[in-house]
Amino acid sequence: MGFYQPAQVVIDARNHQVEVRSIDVNHSCWDNTLEAQSGEYRSLRLGFRQIKGIREDDVVTLVMGRGEGYSSVTELRNAGVSQTTLERLADADAFRSLGLDRRKALWEVSALQDRPIGLFEGQGHADKTEGQVSLPFMSTAEHVVHDYATTALSLKAHPLSFVREKLRLLHIRSSKELADVKDGTRVKVAGLVLVRQRPGTAGGVCFITIEDETGFSNLVIFQGLFEKYRREILGAKLLMVEGKLQREGSVTHVIVRQCFDLTKLLQVNKAQEADKLPLLTLSRADERSPFPVKNKRTQIRQNGQEEHIPKARNFK
Repeated sequence: MGFYQPAQVVIDARNHQVEVRSIDVNHSCWDNTLEAQSGEYRSLRLGFRQIKGIREDDVVTLVMGRGEGYSSVTELRNAGVSQTTLERLADADAFRSLGLDRRKALWEVSALQDRPIGLFEGQGHADKTEGQVSLPFMSTAEHVVHDYATTALSLKAHPLSFVREKLRLLHIRSSKELADVKDGTRVKVAGLVLVRQRPGTAGGVCFITIEDETGFSNLVIFQGLFEKYRREILGAKLLMVEGKLQREGSVTHVIVRQCFDLTKLLQVNKAQEADKLPLLTLSRADERSPFPVKNKRTQIRQNGQEEHIPKARNFK
């Protein structure tokens, strides 16, 4: 398995391509920083502050002791980085420049609890048996789940990219595909809910921005429909809507007619769980939710992506 530095290319306000690079023990600082690329700043390096629960003073210790760069997890520990911080760094997949993905990094960090002291201080773990252990391969979907859990974002893939095939079975278009749809066409679109706005001057109209792996879609929900689908609109992390596409100049939005909560589709961290999902339909009996309701006493909590997706921001 080759190791890589996860990155993602985005477009800034000046229409320049900017490469967003992952958090890394040999390259990141506390804050997000700009890195030079071909003589100009065209790369953004994510900072350690993105990691949930990490302390700035531990990061200062890490950066001050970095020198020409770390070559092993042991060197970070010898520099004074605490065991707790090392675990959080490993869980955030911040050891890629050392040739370690998050699972291998967590394995090595856990071995540091048996720390050599005295004459053996500074030496790596000498257990040959542990060195021969072959750890299970983590899928991209599993990495994305952990990325959202630790940093609330992922540069490896978008959560909807893993369920796009299921969405296509429902004839749901991607945000990018809306650009080729004629004005007035009835469409279905789905995405993670980023922002909800309900200005007091808009007569009860709710504006929602959703995101999929191809871009953003803007939704317009009138007051009567908002009351009908309040539960889906306010509770869904993955919202699917059906409505009429409306285009005014360069602005495209969907006038919503129906809303569906598809949050459970984000439970893709285990392939066998995703395969057990029922075939989706949009009959009247399934309007509120295409998933059967389980008995609360027997329902097993699924530790999937939907638990780690950040909540949408609400504005008035």
